[in-house]
Amino acid sequence: MSPINVMCIKWGTLFGPEYVNRLYSGVRRNLSRPVRFFCMTEHGEGLHPDIEVLGLPVEPFAEPMNAALAVANRQGAMRKTSLFRPGLVPDLAGPVLGFDLDVVITGSLDEIHDLAPGMVAMRHDWTEKRKGRPTGHGSVFRFDPALHGFLYDDLAANPYAEVEEARGSEQRYTSHKAMGREVFTYIPDPWVVSFKYDCNPFPGNYFRAPRLPQDARVVCFHGRPKMPEAIAGYSGSVIRYAKPSGWLQDHWVTRARADLGSDWA
Repeated sequence: MSPINVMCIKWGTLFGPEYVNRLYSGVRRNLSRPVRFFCMTEHGEGLHPDIEVLGLPVEPFAEPMNAALAVANRQGAMRKTSLFRPGLVPDLAGPVLGFDLDVVITGSLDEIHDLAPGMVAMRHDWTEKRKGRPTGHGSVFRFDPALHGFLYDDLAANPYAEVEEARGSEQRYTSHKAMGREVFTYIPDPWVVSFKYDCNPFPGNYFRAPRLPQDARVVCFHGRPKMPEAIAGYSGSVIRYAKPSGWLQDHWVTRARADLGSDWA
């Protein structure tokens, strides 16, 4: 049985290795097939030995890309596109399921991986959907390196213009580029949820603990609070206040430690 390819990217020190290890554990516990898990990073220390480390490249088009990002005040925002580089992993076969590090896996990922073969798949971004715009959200994405090399090649060919058109947003670039090629599909909303919008919405967050929606497979922690803050309880702002979350502790920490051991999670 061919393994399912999963990738993430970790640059800098904002997220420690436990974020990668817990993501790896959540992925492999929620897929029915073997997993081949990659992390692109310049800091590979502390990662579980089963994780394949990819070096974080300095792209040949980095200078004009970063110049455009500086204008958009989005420094570093396009680093994830390095995962789209054709031939990144020479012996890779099949599609790739990608995740940001500030997500927690809470249910089966098989349906997300198998959704609409041959298409780039992302969830509709919450804010963009509310405003009537089509942009996908970048926390969870599925692509096929053999079919979607244009996601890297188009940026490499004209980095300043592509970043400018996407207004410095990697998720806008990725989703709109795939839409333009008519190879884009949305991941169903109930499968990928937002902690702040779907689990802990204002003003109910003051009266009850965060809830895990029944069909949620991935919970995204875009913005604040992040997972450790949400587990402990968060009072950083009026709208984003959160009571402590027991299910989050279970899915993100307890199950990962039972799976990998406390040294890794």
